[in-house]
Amino acid sequence: MSTFARDPNSNAASVSVIAKPSAYVKVEQASYAYAATDRSAPKFTLGPISFEAQQHELVAILGPNASGKSTLLTLLAGLHKPLSGRVEVDGTEVSQLDSKTRAQRIALVQQESELLFPLRVWEYVLQGRYPYGRRLRFESEEDCLFAGNALANVGADALRDRWMEQLSGGEKQRVILARALAQQPSLLLLDEPTQHLDIGGKFELLRRLRRLASGNRYTVLVVTHELDLASEFCDRIVLLHKGKCLRVGTAAEVYERALLEEVFEAPLEVETRPSGRPRVILRGDQG
Repeated sequence: MSTFARDPNSNAASVSVIAKPSAYVKVEQASYAYAATDRSAPKFTLGPISFEAQQHELVAILGPNASGKSTLLTLLAGLHKPLSGRVEVDGTEVSQLDSKTRAQRIALVQQESELLFPLRVWEYVLQGRYPYGRRLRFESEEDCLFAGNALANVGADALRDRWMEQLSGGEKQRVILARALAQQPSLLLLDEPTQHLDIGGKFELLRRLRRLASGNRYTVLVVTHELDLASEFCDRIVLLHKGKCLRVGTAAEVYERALLEEVFEAPLEVETRPSGRPRVILRGDQG
């Protein structure tokens, strides 16, 4: 979009261009492949994929099992380098970041977080401060401040003295998220965070992620199967199927019935809510 302003020293109109905000996350024709050995044919290939995400956005990476969602997340986290193309965060290629800088900018919440030994919630969340630590590890006042703020942001402050193994699924997921927030990342990546939650827990987690993205400087990308929750809370959808990116856009742009039926191999209906966001219904499920 352009605006026109009159130059007082000239009879001609000058043009000032209002630039579109630069993307915080930029994926350009990125691809990746897994193979059993270096000489064998690829067992799975992802890409090429292109999309962008801005700060304050919540983006869903959507698709059935084995579609490449988690692989894409590892490229965004810098755990793998793309075979081709680029993955940039804040204008820097992720693969060029050293591990400490990458951990300060990007937090990855994986499907399973195993505990090697018993920990209380407070100790667990303080682990998120390790990228800022020194060789002799003692928590600073700043570390404690950020860990406390992270627990408060996810509504888990009252859990700080509980043992991690004593938490419910929903409580544990909030604490895991708090540890990620304690890293002070700009990019927050979550791999199937709703997997072990009931419907109420799933709704609450997506609503919390929506608030975190809107009210802070985070860019949040979440891998999920949850069609309706992604539609309700996410700004953009990246739809994957068998390693290919089929469509990128808002839920209204992506949720085409024929396309979703092909991807998820189920008879579906797509309705429009009063909010304008689509709702997906499984057909033939009434007895």
